[in-house]
Amino acid sequence: MDRAQKEQLVDELGQIFESSGVVVVSHYVGLTVAEMQDLRARARAADASVRVAKNRLAKIALQGKPCESIGDLLEGMTVLTYSEDPVAAAKVAQDFAKENQKLVILGGAMGENALDVAGVEAVSKMPSRDELIATIAGMLGAPASNIAGAIGAPASNIASILSTIEDKAA
Repeated sequence: MDRAQKEQLVDELGQIFESSGVVVVSHYVGLTVAEMQDLRARARAADASVRVAKNRLAKIALQGKPCESIGDLLEGMTVLTYSEDPVAAAKVAQDFAKENQKLVILGGAMGENALDVAGVEAVSKMPSRDELIATIAGMLGAPASNIAGAIGAPASNIASILSTIEDKAA
């Protein structure tokens, strides 16, 4: 890899570190190519990404970034799982690590906040952005349906009373 490619890689990593809601650092010693492809596919399905980069270049890219605290975790064979959604990458990494003991989560960062292993696990248990939006939309729609039901109830009550009176008269 020549100097221009290294500079381009550092720029790409810098953008990843700046724009990601969460970055999870893991060791991947012993993962096969098929297992790594499985991890990448799961990440893609969750709108997250997986990146293997040279630790030295990643540390250079971290300088001055909000998640600079994860620089200490970049030792050995590390893989970065990241996403704009603050929960997606943590969920993917945590779920994969439960099924495959070869992926060991070291920690991560959520913006300026450094996360240890327990922090990554806690973030992975939070609802995702899509789940929160669906919950809020459901909460917003519930009062409207209650109002429609309350408004419609008197009319149906009057109709049933009139029907009963009509039946008695007949």
